[in-house]
Amino acid sequence: MTRSTPHRVAVAVAFASLLGATACSDTETDGADAALAPGTLITERTLTTAAALPSAARTELITYTSEGTDGRPILVSGTVAVPEGEAPDGGWPVISWAHGTTGVGDACAPSADTVGGPAHGYLGLTTAMLDRWVADGYVVVQTDYEGLGTPGGHPYMNGDSAANTVVDIVRAARELDPTVGEEWIAMGHSQGGHAALYTAATGAERAPELDLQAVVSFAPGSRTSETAEFYATGGPAIAPALGFLPVLLLGAEAADPSLSADAMLTDASRPLLTAARTGCMDDIREAAATVPVDQVFSPDANLTALRDYYATQEVEPLTPTVPTMIVQGDKDVLVGRPITDQVADALCANGADLTYTVYDDADHRAVLDESFDDVRAYVDSVRGGEEPATTCG
Repeated sequence: MTRSTPHRVAVAVAFASLLGATACSDTETDGADAALAPGTLITERTLTTAAALPSAARTELITYTSEGTDGRPILVSGTVAVPEGEAPDGGWPVISWAHGTTGVGDACAPSADTVGGPAHGYLGLTTAMLDRWVADGYVVVQTDYEGLGTPGGHPYMNGDSAANTVVDIVRAARELDPTVGEEWIAMGHSQGGHAALYTAATGAERAPELDLQAVVSFAPGSRTSETAEFYATGGPAIAPALGFLPVLLLGAEAADPSLSADAMLTDASRPLLTAARTGCMDDIREAAATVPVDQVFSPDANLTALRDYYATQEVEPLTPTVPTMIVQGDKDVLVGRPITDQVADALCANGADLTYTVYDDADHRAVLDESFDDVRAYVDSVRGGEEPATTCG
């Protein structure tokens, strides 16, 4: 069971009251539907924790409505950081950030970050990078995704759900503050890089009232459909990646409850799920160090169903509809360059307007800082009406 917080309980009650409205009479249905429209702002309060961006005039913790994996309304939490000063004509431009893997438990939500918190090692790094954007005059919004800090499970690496939350937080931010403009850029790292590519394909159509100008995907996660075969090898090569297995299994289960994470694992490996449900990635890695690599999957685990589900979440079939930049570190051992090379080739073949840049000495996290100036120049050129250089032949 995931951890609960007073804020989680309060927003759950607020959302339950909205859901209750859907049981109203026919004459009240239109009002209920409007209340649950994607991007509706539900709650707001000012943050002063590590989740706040230091250079912002203020950072607000919000909850808002979006659309889950089953197409039903969901409650999502996230943050909105507004720059200092007076907004330009048309309002502040927006960066909608999709975060990398922190875990699947509520404590792993970026909006819950504190100094010394269970995901602060990673979130502190991204906060520092995003603070440069808010200092440069961008509203920075950060979704927690479906089920992180709000009711329900987190469907880790579900592209449609993640993209929905990335889009809809921009709508909610505009409801929160009228100085937030229509022009926006989607960005994301790792898990969030996957979400960003889905946003590149679906975001403009989902929110035609907004102006999605470009997408930047840092080290996008992919090839989750190979999860079963990879971990089933039982060899030493899986040990460094074993910490990702429980979030992948619980993510699939959240999206498709017929996939039982507990039933897939052995008694020896099941503590991975306990660590994932109660902690974040550091806790999972600690548990993973005690699991024999040749005793991961139960002999009767339905690995075909797991593979089939994640096959529906790959990025290579996508067709981005806006200028898209992919950033990759050559020294990345979590998202390897050869895979991202293939993703870039596939997106080019699909007709993407793609810029693909590799940083020779950067690993999975360092690429965020190494690429900042180039990413900023890319965003400036697109927003200035220039055609970005494409790496597609």
